Amino acid sequence: MKKAIIIGATSGIGRELAKVLSADGYIVGITGRRLHLLEQLKDELSNQASIKRMDISQKSAVDDLQKLINEMQGIDLAVISAGTGSIDLELPWKKEKETIKTNVLGFAAVANVAFHHFQQKGSGHLVGISSIAGIRGGGGAPAYSASKAFVSNYLQGLRYIIEKGKHNIVVTDIQPGFVDTAMAQGEGVFWSASPQKAAAQICKAIKKKKKHAYITKRWRLIAWALKVMPNGFYNKL
Repeated sequence: MKKAIIIGATSGIGRELAKVLSADGYIVGITGRRLHLLEQLKDELSNQASIKRMDISQKSAVDDLQKLINEMQGIDLAVISAGTGSIDLELPWKKEKETIKTNVLGFAAVANVAFHHFQQKGSGHLVGISSIAGIRGGGGAPAYSASKAFVSNYLQGLRYIIEKGKHNIVVTDIQPGFVDTAMAQGEGVFWSASPQKAAAQICKAIKKKKKHAYITKRWRLIAWALKVMPNGFYNKL
């Protein structure tokens, strides 16, 4: 039976993905900062599950994740869904710093743990949730956009290492557009997907071992437009 850890499973995409993977036969490990929400989720899952309170912005996250992997006696899949972000045109450093600490330092720390586990195991699948926002700098949330660009580039770097070392490891970059979660409030509802729909499409991408997937699929059109749009036009949006 396959085993997966979803890092950041207390709400949104991570929570729904835990449900989808559990229903698909996975034994899952779920992590997050709010223990009571993890316990509630565990009761809702179809299959066996382990929980671990963990905050990826803290140094203890590395040891916490390793402990969970050991408790589960190894894993086949790790999904990093934990992240934070806010829109504030005044750019208060406290919020910007929190975004960088979580989405950059925290992401890299737990991705490193998972990647080394898969190297030692000889196989595995690492999935990171980045964002369409990572394609271009965002005026209302520059740290968020930059942090998601970091996620995508970090995953690409791991994929480069895999190709050079001939490892049997898959690395998938998931780039969602708007998903109806608490973090997306105030960002508009343009092409917004439910967490359930997003999780279903992510699960399909995992099964197909894709290197990259837009969620939902229609966001590839926006991604293409953002990549080719002249700066002068983009800055007037």
